[in-house]
This record gives sequence, structure tokens and C-alpha cells, in this order.
Amino acid sequence: MGELANIFIKSAFIENLALAYFLGMCSFLAVSKSVKTAFGLGLAVIFVLGITMPINWMIETYLLSENGVFSTDLTFLRFILFIAVIASMVQLVEMVVEKMSPALYNSLGIFLPLITVNCAILGGSLFMVSKEYNFGESVAFGLGGGFGWFVAIVAIAAIREKIKYSNVPPAMRGLGMAFLLTGMMGMAFMGLMGIDFVNF
Repeated sequence: MGELANIFIKSAFIENLALAYFLGMCSFLAVSKSVKTAFGLGLAVIFVLGITMPINWMIETYLLSENGVFSTDLTFLRFILFIAVIASMVQLVEMVVEKMSPALYNSLGIFLPLITVNCAILGGSLFMVSKEYNFGESVAFGLGGGFGWFVAIVAIAAIREKIKYSNVPPAMRGLGMAFLLTGMMGMAFMGLMGIDFVNF
């Protein structure tokens, strides 16, 4: 249990997909103008990562590996199958959000279906394969990675909402300030590197 908690905390804060690897920057910067839309997209990313990671682990383990059902190396199909799983989960999220909260669906616009090609989602699955996690570890890694991305986008959205009323130099307004804030948040999160959470 301690190891799973360690993986969750490490993937959420130390190896944050947005602030340590800078994955998913397109939607991260575009949707982080308001906390409400950032919150909705962050929850969607948690759901998609939390569901697709264990599914992709099962596909990798039981279908694509040499020890799988087909007893042959089918890892060249990894990208296609992983993206197919991600696309189907995003479609499910899109339908639920459209039904439950039309206002949030409209405010997210094109960025909700773009979770399909969000490199943070695919990157998480590929990291899971390279780290050789088991099923439980892949679930913890997926939920932790999604939670970390959620924290990062909500935090930067809150800062960007407040900074609208600050006296920012004209050359730094908009995306310039967003890039600067992202870099500073990334340095803050990187300060947690080297901490071993197992002993806590």
C-alpha cells in the first residue's frame, strides 16, 4: 500500500506530467484562463488517465507482449491500440459532460475532444510501459498523473484570473505571462525531487 501511495504522490507532484515533462501544454495553456473550465478539464483528464492506464496495461500485458495470448511480439501496435482506448474514453467523457453540464461543455469547446491527442494521456501510458508497472501500480500512476495535471491547471488558472487585475507589462500579457508562470511552477514542483515518500 505504501508503494502505491508513493507512486501516486510521485506522479502527482515530483514527476508531474504538465510541470516536469511539459506534456499537454496546448490545452493546459488554452483552457487555464478561468478556474471553472480548468477544473472541468482537469477532472476529465483524471478520469481518462485513471481508466485508460489500467486498460492499456492489460492490452500491453495480455495482447502485445510475447507472453500474451498470441505468443508473439505485437508491440508495434502499441500506439494504435493505446490511442484507440484513449479516444473511446474521451468520447464517453464528452457525452457525459454534454449531458450533465452543457455550459461547461460549451466553454471547453474543442479542447474536450482534443484530450484524445493530448500527449499527457498517451505519455502517461508510455511511461507506465517503460517503468514496467504492474496493474495496481498502473492505476496509482494513472490517478496520480491525472491529479497532478488537475492541480497544475487549476493552480495556473487561479493565478491567471488574479493576474488580470495586476499591472503586467504589455509585452508580457497573455501567453507570455502564462509561459513564465508555468516555468516558475515547474521549478517549484521540481524542488520536491529526491524526497522519498515511502518512509512517511
